[in-house]
Amino acid sequence: MGKPDRTMDEADTTPDGTPDGAAPDEAETGPLRRCIVTGERLAKETMVRCVVGPDGMIVPDVGAALPGRGLWLTSRRDIVATAVKKRAFDRAARRSVTIPADLADRIELLLVQRCRDAVGLARRSGKAVAGFEKVGQAIRKGGVGLLVAASDGADGGRQKITAMAPGLPVMDQLDAAELGAAFGRDHVVHGAIGAGALAARLQVDAARLAGFRMPADAASPREGSRRT
Repeated sequence: MGKPDRTMDEADTTPDGTPDGAAPDEAETGPLRRCIVTGERLAKETMVRCVVGPDGMIVPDVGAALPGRGLWLTSRRDIVATAVKKRAFDRAARRSVTIPADLADRIELLLVQRCRDAVGLARRSGKAVAGFEKVGQAIRKGGVGLLVAASDGADGGRQKITAMAPGLPVMDQLDAAELGAAFGRDHVVHGAIGAGALAARLQVDAARLAGFRMPADAASPREGSRRT
């Protein structure tokens, strides 16, 4: 006689009783955090933090500044969807929580705003330029830390810019209108950010945003390690 099927609670817990993918109570110290869906430990800067609000609502905290125990997610739209479907927030919080129907969209918008704010700050501090010619000049002068290309810009212009600096990273998660708003213009297709802390922060946030703007078939769900 075979073993009886496990219940959902049994199937979704580790041998020590911790919900699969969730972490035991851990102090939020050190550089790594555990994703409540995949169980993978990643650099916290590359992840998305959520907290449970006073009303039991899940609140995205992309700046990791809100009080409360953090519920950390790999920064991908499909991971958020899995967290909702598998009740990972309830399990990690060890309580019933309310999840906004548009949680993934809220996270995306917050990351867009964070990227726009960083570009705007770089512009105001004289560390960002916009326009094909100015970007080319900045590259030739040296000191560029990050190239910026509108996601809806023409491939030809982007290829010309990147050919001038093949080793520089490129942020291409924002469209021309979003970049324009950051630079105080209607539209911006090409930009450059000076090397330094702002460029580094923007590169990390852009990578987080990419997980919410990639095509649906480009995601690589990491649920293979989960028991179902």
